[in-house]
Amino acid sequence: MTETSLTELIRGIRPLDPAVLEAAQRRLDDLTKPPGSLGRLEDVARRLAGIQGTAKPAVRKKRVYTFAGDHGVTEEGVSAYPREVTAQMVLNFLRGGAAINVLTRYVGAEITVVDIGVDHDFQGIAGLVHAKVGRGTRSLARGPAMTREEALQALGVGIDLAREAKRDGVDLVGIGEMGIGNTTPAAALLAAFAGLAPEEVVGRGTGVDDEGLHRKADAVRRGLEVNRPDPSDPLGVLHRLGGYEIAGMAGVCLGGAAAGLPVVVDGFISTAAALVATKLAPAAADYLFFSHLSQERAHVRMIEHLGQQPLLVLDLRLGEGTGAALAMGIVEASARILSEMATFSEAGVSNREE
Repeated sequence: MTETSLTELIRGIRPLDPAVLEAAQRRLDDLTKPPGSLGRLEDVARRLAGIQGTAKPAVRKKRVYTFAGDHGVTEEGVSAYPREVTAQMVLNFLRGGAAINVLTRYVGAEITVVDIGVDHDFQGIAGLVHAKVGRGTRSLARGPAMTREEALQALGVGIDLAREAKRDGVDLVGIGEMGIGNTTPAAALLAAFAGLAPEEVVGRGTGVDDEGLHRKADAVRRGLEVNRPDPSDPLGVLHRLGGYEIAGMAGVCLGGAAAGLPVVVDGFISTAAALVATKLAPAAADYLFFSHLSQERAHVRMIEHLGQQPLLVLDLRLGEGTGAALAMGIVEASARILSEMATFSEAGVSNREE
């Protein structure tokens, strides 16, 4: 992925067709129910119709991409867990023993695990997408976490996976992550784009104590000071403060939008990826559904900055794509309402009097 090819892809992201949105709204209003009575399910259905270009959208095949990467900022004492847990959890995903495995099975979605930056040699293990850009980023508190070229490479991994999903006939993609320490770069990205102080964006992540929370704020502060990110250069912000898995997920958001494929975004870290994607390509926002409001305290600030609403509030703070998997069921339900529910004329039911 080069900056030129990224620019070309972004130019190819089209706004949703107003005619299709209008047709979907007419059908929603003619279904056997009072207008608007299914609330936000109707909003989701209408937007899904716009993405798929039909007033009768369908969600048949679902896939969650879980990106894994390590972070040099763990050297600053920002996590309650050691760095090797990232690799251990990747193996757990591949064995089917993690929460994301349970929930994807429950909603009937595939899961694809992507090593985009884990500090571990998986030795070609089967079932894993081997797309390692590096063995963990460098500490954002001491300089750029990635080079600009590495950020582009990681974006390209996600873009290619979105294209692959489209070729495979996937109708709905979800994004999630695994990476010890990754709430810190996510918080740093929010601080840079929204102009917020470090103390406003850091949270307890995997459960750090008060001293750990102070170290996280200090790491973000130093990262902002040493890197001087320019919000008008989103790629620059990403490579200075982000992570390989964050860039990969941002790539799925961009690639999905370019391919006309809806993307369900997981929690705080995944939303940071969506933030990067929409800063690079504002039109991509129409193709993103935000699954839930995380317990991570700054997630609400991030959602507000994006002007979005989450579909669920369940006090989740795990990541992996767990919230995205659950919300896929909501998106599919919305599609079924619009496509399978009878209209007044079809059902022989009298509509309300004008």
